[in-house]
Amino acid sequence: MAKQSRPATAKQLAHARQIGAALAQAYPGAKCALHFSNPLELLIATILSAQCTDVRVNLVTPALFTKYKRAADYAAAPPGELEKLIQSTGFFRNKAKAIRAACRDIAEKYSGAVPETLEQLCALSGVGRKTANVVLGNAFGRPGVVVDTHVLRVSQRLGLTRNRDPEKIEQDLMRLYPPERWTALSHELIYLGRSACKAPKPRCWECPLREICPYPKKTKQ
Repeated sequence: MAKQSRPATAKQLAHARQIGAALAQAYPGAKCALHFSNPLELLIATILSAQCTDVRVNLVTPALFTKYKRAADYAAAPPGELEKLIQSTGFFRNKAKAIRAACRDIAEKYSGAVPETLEQLCALSGVGRKTANVVLGNAFGRPGVVVDTHVLRVSQRLGLTRNRDPEKIEQDLMRLYPPERWTALSHELIYLGRSACKAPKPRCWECPLREICPYPKKTKQ
């Protein structure tokens, strides 16, 4: 049995509430930047987004979604054909392999319907917790904390976690915020990471949270 994390302290919860309120105020319209019209499309787009910008993925997916409609279509796609369509997203051979494997599982185990629980999604070949939580929160409206590279970096700088392991960071954020905030919070942290809290050097002078952020190495313009 996995070791249970300690409950958040009153001080940690107060800091998290302050950060959360500031994020919600700064990014009220934060949402998933990937274009999709159903859970399968979001699953495919999220797999493609690894090591790639959402803008690039959104340029690739219209043709992809027109050609392949069902999980079985992706599973049966010749590897070379699928690879050519997604080549510009990078790591296209691995991504094509992951897409075909995940869609094969969906077609064979779930009659073509993308499963709706974290456990079932993570059990799909080529699908990890980040992808699963993206699909849960944005396709099914079920709470999920997405820990991508932006969330990992920004949550550390904001003092919301001391961990570096994505799953531990996910657990830290889940104990600091109520489930109804998990999906929006993920988007807000991602927006902040893309706009101001960049790697390797943040643009603190542009950050809407600069006055309450505890990061000790704040930068000046």
